[in-house]
Amino acid sequence: VEGSRAQPLQTAGATVIFGTIGSPLELTEAKEATAAVREAIGQPAGAEAFVSGTPAIQADLDPIFEDDLLKGEAIALPIALAVLLAVFGLSFAVLMPFIVAASTIMATLGIVWVVAHYLTTAIYVTNLVQLIGLGIAIDYSLLIVYRFREELAGNGSKEDAIVRTMATAGRAVVFSGATVAIGLALLLFMPLPFMVSMGVGGFLIPLVSILAAVTLQPALLSLFGRRGTRRVHVAEFLRERLRLPVRRFAGTADPDQGFWARLARSIMRRPIGYLAVGTTALVAAAVPVFDLQLTPGSASGTPQTPESIRGFNVLRDAVGPGALAPTQVVVDAGSTGGMREPGTEAAVRKLIAAVRRDPEVARVDFAAQPPYLDPSGRFGYISIAGKHEYGELAAQDFARRLREDVIPAAGFPEAATVLAGGGPAQGIDFIDSAYGVFPWLVLAVLLLTYVTLMRAFRSLLLPLKAVILNLLAIGATYGLVVIVFKYGIGADLLGLYQIDQVEAWIPIFLFAMLFGLSMDYEVFLVTRMREFWDEGATNEEAVAKGLERTGRIVTAAAIVMVAAFSGFAAGSIVGLQQFGLGLAIAIFLDATLIRAVLVPALMRLFGRYNWWLPANVARLLRVAPSPLGPPRAALPSKGLDVS
Repeated sequence: VEGSRAQPLQTAGATVIFGTIGSPLELTEAKEATAAVREAIGQPAGAEAFVSGTPAIQADLDPIFEDDLLKGEAIALPIALAVLLAVFGLSFAVLMPFIVAASTIMATLGIVWVVAHYLTTAIYVTNLVQLIGLGIAIDYSLLIVYRFREELAGNGSKEDAIVRTMATAGRAVVFSGATVAIGLALLLFMPLPFMVSMGVGGFLIPLVSILAAVTLQPALLSLFGRRGTRRVHVAEFLRERLRLPVRRFAGTADPDQGFWARLARSIMRRPIGYLAVGTTALVAAAVPVFDLQLTPGSASGTPQTPESIRGFNVLRDAVGPGALAPTQVVVDAGSTGGMREPGTEAAVRKLIAAVRRDPEVARVDFAAQPPYLDPSGRFGYISIAGKHEYGELAAQDFARRLREDVIPAAGFPEAATVLAGGGPAQGIDFIDSAYGVFPWLVLAVLLLTYVTLMRAFRSLLLPLKAVILNLLAIGATYGLVVIVFKYGIGADLLGLYQIDQVEAWIPIFLFAMLFGLSMDYEVFLVTRMREFWDEGATNEEAVAKGLERTGRIVTAAAIVMVAAFSGFAAGSIVGLQQFGLGLAIAIFLDATLIRAVLVPALMRLFGRYNWWLPANVARLLRVAPSPLGPPRAALPSKGLDVS
């Protein structure tokens, strides 16, 4: 590669010789050159050669990453099929969500392909679109088809049922997709190119899913109608068609008498007890978040078989983990020959002496000649290998000490510019850059979500409750990720790594995805409750009936989503495991503890204030106002007693 330069070979112990190749290539280009470098070096007689370093490690991990994501899809699809069969039985309705999901994914990938011509795009965007698109699109289609079957049971034609379905479940899908898009839009404003490219793919998924839900989905319902959604129980099919001795599960067809109805009645009678237990559980799960430590990356949470990882391990054992990505102090003396001036030479000696006294430093390399000085004598650099891997806290702390204390104290002339780069310094720059803007973007997402839900629910209080509960659920998710990966509780059982730090991109991506995705079930649940309230039910009746009518289908949708995200956790790279487990935990908590317990308990306590939207606010949102009004009398109910 033109411009590349190999530094002199160095020894480490009695058996290890290593050298560094400097290159002007960006990481992506250097990664692609790994195979050519390996071919050029070959395998010397009587020794074993390894090509390692960040580009080589990335080149070796990319195919593993791809295989892990394919494994995830192989896990998610059968589970999604099983859930749809359980909900719809043997029916064409089982295929509709897959048709919608396939169309959504292909359309999104097509748009991403166009965007990639104008924006540097991470190779993992396609995998993100496939797995997240699978979960979202199937969820949306599942909820619409389920509501369509419910509407078909009433009076009216197929066309009337489609209109009512799209006016209710379809409307909920639009608002749900909007909240997902708002959360993922956070990534578009991150000051890091790979996050922006992932944000583009993530932002497009819910938008295309909404488009498919309001166009393709009603077309499929119209095309197949009653016959296409007619249910044949799997057990009945196996018994009558295949003559297998299978008994049908003796469930209840009456939603007012099933599990969700009993749970709703219980919560309406004892809301404070349920609220106390649920909140305590979430807060307890969130407490370990204060022990969360971030790393820009780590080679310890990867398979140990690739050549680059084995080479890293050899160098780590001989020199120290910091040798693979050393800290580099670069000096621009400001003029030709400036590096040889007495003031600069004295500052360099003072800096090297201070660095060698630092407990984190394992090795310092510098000489007043090439390759450490350029031919003009203006530029020079010092290589510092640490005792810890570049992403560990000790290495991060050293990079900060170097920048804030050691370099200023060395006394370089005013004309000189001294910068600290390399692995640890780049790591803290990445973390500082990402988390410097993250709080402001979170605030923007909270405000936009609140306004969107205020319009969806026609309420001032319900969106605030949703935002607060979502933050609590995300905090609990962060805490549980720490419990599993740092404390190791359950890690062996689940086949996961135990590692002290969480990769720095994980909390940002989890928030961006979860804040929108976990609103899905909030929107479906509360909009159904709103329907009953608008029909004249009391607050208790509306809340209880909304829970009983959506509990089963929301649980089914959550299982599909958890299956999709568990595919990430089944991978062999720790970053994917942390990401997938975090997503799966959050969706599970959201569909169970949050939506099934805390939401109805809080709404029972809020009473008619749940549904209040003043006229002046309603005018701004362009929706009908929802006045407070006097307490309502209970309507005649079908088996549901909330007293």
